[in-house]
Parts: sequence; structure tokens; C-alpha cells
Amino acid sequence: MSCTTILVGRNASNDRSTMIARTDDGHFDVKKMIVVEPKKQPRKYKSVLSHLEIDLPEEPMRYTACPSVDKAKGIWAATGINAANVGMTATETITSNPRVLSADPLVEYKEAKSRREKATPGGIGEEDIVVLVLPYIRSAREGVLRLASLLEKYGTYESNGIAFNDQNEVWWLETIGGHHWMARKIPDDAVVIAPNQFAMDSFDLDDAFGKQEAHLCSADLREFIAENHLDLNRGGVFNPRDVFGSRRDMDHVYNTPRAWYMGRWLTPYSHRWEGENAEFGPESDNIPWALVPDRKVDADDVAHLLSAHYAGTPYNPYTRYDNGKRGMYRSIGINRTGVSAICQIRPYMPEAIKGIEWVSFGSTTFAAWLPVYTNAPEMPGFLSRVTTDVSTDNLFWCSRLIGALADKCYAAAQQNIERYQDAVAIRGRQLVREYDRRMTESGDFSLTAEANTKLCAMCREESIGVLNKVLLSASEVMKNGFNLADN
Repeated sequence: MSCTTILVGRNASNDRSTMIARTDDGHFDVKKMIVVEPKKQPRKYKSVLSHLEIDLPEEPMRYTACPSVDKAKGIWAATGINAANVGMTATETITSNPRVLSADPLVEYKEAKSRREKATPGGIGEEDIVVLVLPYIRSAREGVLRLASLLEKYGTYESNGIAFNDQNEVWWLETIGGHHWMARKIPDDAVVIAPNQFAMDSFDLDDAFGKQEAHLCSADLREFIAENHLDLNRGGVFNPRDVFGSRRDMDHVYNTPRAWYMGRWLTPYSHRWEGENAEFGPESDNIPWALVPDRKVDADDVAHLLSAHYAGTPYNPYTRYDNGKRGMYRSIGINRTGVSAICQIRPYMPEAIKGIEWVSFGSTTFAAWLPVYTNAPEMPGFLSRVTTDVSTDNLFWCSRLIGALADKCYAAAQQNIERYQDAVAIRGRQLVREYDRRMTESGDFSLTAEANTKLCAMCREESIGVLNKVLLSASEVMKNGFNLADN
């Protein structure tokens, strides 16, 4: 599933939080946000797409999830934070190349061709990974190791990147073919940008096969590279993007421009992104995986980047005149997003309220980002009671309606959309600050449920308010409008 991922190390954020964030860009998938209690976690997992059955460990933890409402193709839990304050987002679909995929083929489901044959299960994939991993891990590193063991045992039918964070570390894992993998702890002072390509551009194999301080990988990765003649690097420098990734014309339309825009925003002074002497352009293959931002970032900055559509550049699809470049690159904020989330782990808060998840539904260009406490027994109905029918009773459908209407009258609606997004962010932060204080002072952390109820009530009020405004703006520019001179 095509998505965009941003990872923030603790020293790159304004409050020493770690953050992992991703847009889940399906095909208008209807999504909700729920809390999964241990008793609701299966003990035997059955994949819908790959027909794989996996026995799960005992004693799972509670965790948040953003599953699909229609379960026809599986759960697709997408993202969440568990009771141990470990966040996870899965998955960022990434690219590979024929050299890798021929050497270690993807593990695809094979139907039985006759009654005498048995079907062959496929490997694990985006449908499954959060449910198989998040309830059982107590650190970001543990997340890498558990997922790695599943990949090595069952394989995968797709190429993916997966992120984990705890209060100290952020880890990024990328699959290599059907069974191989590599993972890095992102530098504490860096922000990582990953737009649907194999992303890592450096990797310390000596550390991975030695102390394993910041690098982990398949036990046979060196042999796998050598035996299959995969290394394209020169001068002794190992760039895994060149070895395991792609370099296609389509990348320059769909993937690299997103990395360029995010890098341009994060480091406008320390790198040159435009002009004759630019270090990187929208179609550059060497845009860094990790950047030290010119200033520290917070959740609002991450939300802004994941809502971006090349504003301030010739590629903005909402530019009023056709300059020959308008809309030529795939935007980050795209129309078909189901859900987006920022998993923020705050080291300065009591254990019970370290985790905050910022959730957004529909196209991020027009959607608000609502913070909620993850240590709660359930999510309010405004987030969790979603059906496949359009309704203004939940944030998913409110967001979809707001986006579809505002897109058609962008110039008229833009100011109201920005005011809406700001209002939810400001009022949301105010409520979080209030309940952080109340819970810290009282020690009553059951107030997370009350806080989430108030946060959702606030968000519903703001969402209905802006929906009224953009509906009017869209109505005023309908093509069948007609005014008499005396009106």
C-alpha cells in the first residue's frame, strides 16, 4: 500500500519525544480507531489474503489499532501504541529489484490446482504484521527481533518498511526479498523520510555482525549478497539502497519528489534543494534517508509534512494557472488516504500517559489531527463506531466529506480548512495539557477515558462547523448556478 513515513529521533524533537508517523494510503479504505484488549487478541491468527495460520504467544498486551471496517481482506491494523508504550506503524510499501526478488522470491499464496493438491499458504504482509507483533513487545528493538523471526520463518509476499519506537529509540526495518531483512536504529538527532522506496542509504555490516548497537540484519546477509552478486557499490562503501532498492523512471514521478519536498522543508539552510547548484532535485536518487533538521520538530511539523502537496513549488496541484508542471508529481497528502497517525512517546510523563497518538482520517491535506491518550479501555464512538455507510457521526466520514467538498473549491475553502486544522490542534493540545496536569497531580490515570471523550467532542464540534462552511463554498461554485441581474 503506497504510503509516506516520517520518523523522529528523541534529540530531533522539541520535547525529546520519539515519533513514528505514516499515511496509510489505500484505495479509500474505511478505517476506525479502536483499543484491542488482551481477551480480544486471537491465540491463533489466520490471514485472509495468504491463508496462513500462526500460533500466537500467551499474555498479549492491550494496544490501539486502526483496522479496516470491512474485514473482507483482513484486519489491516495499520498503527498503534501498546500498554508498554511501544509504538508501531506497518507498513510502508517499498521497492526492490529483479536481482533480489529472483534470489529470494516473495512467498505468495498458491491455490490448489486440483482436488488432489493442497493450497500453499503465502507469507505475512501488511494485513497481518501489527497484530502479530505489537501486543508482544516491550521495546522498539524487541519489535524488530520479533518481526524478523516471523519473516525468517514464514516469509513475506511483499516488500515493506516497518517502524517501531519507545521512549528512547526508533528502529526502522526493511524487508529484502521473501525472507531477508535489515534494520537500523535511527540517529537520535535525525528525522527519517521514507516515500515508498527502499530507503536506507547506509548500513554498518560490521556492527550488525558484531555489537549490534544500531544495526541488525539476517544472519546470512553477507553470504546472500555475495552469492547472488548483488553489490553494485564502488570504493568499499556499502549503500543498501543501491543493492536492494530500485532506480526506475516511475520512482522519479511517484517517490523521490516526496522525499525532496520533505527534505527541503526540514533542511532549507543546510542543504540546497533548488536552483542551478542544487544538491538534490525532485528526481534525485541520492536524497538522504536521515537528515538532521535545521530546527527541532514537533508533532505539528510532522502533521504538516504528511499533509503536503508541494505548496510553494511549481508542482502544487492547486496552482491556479497551468504552468506545465502542476500536479506532475504524486503528493504526500493524497485523496485516497484511509488513516494517518503519529505515535508519540513522551519520556517526561508518567508511565501510564507517555503514549499519545495523533490520528487523522481521509486526505491529510484537508483533515485535522486529533491527539488521544492510548492508555484507555476503549476509544470514543466518534473514532471507533464507523460503518461503511457515510455519516457525520464519526471522524472518518466527516473528514472524507470535508476533503471531497473542499478539493472542488480549494481557493474558497482553504482559509476555513486551515482554521479548522489549527483549532483542533490548539484545543487538542489544551485538553492534553489540562489532563496531563490533572492525572499527574492526582495519580488517577483512569481519566484518560474522560479526556478522550472531551477531545472527540471538541473535534466533532469543529468538524461539523467546517463541514457547514465548505458545503456552502462548494454549493456556490456548482456548474448549474445562474444569477439574474436583479438578484
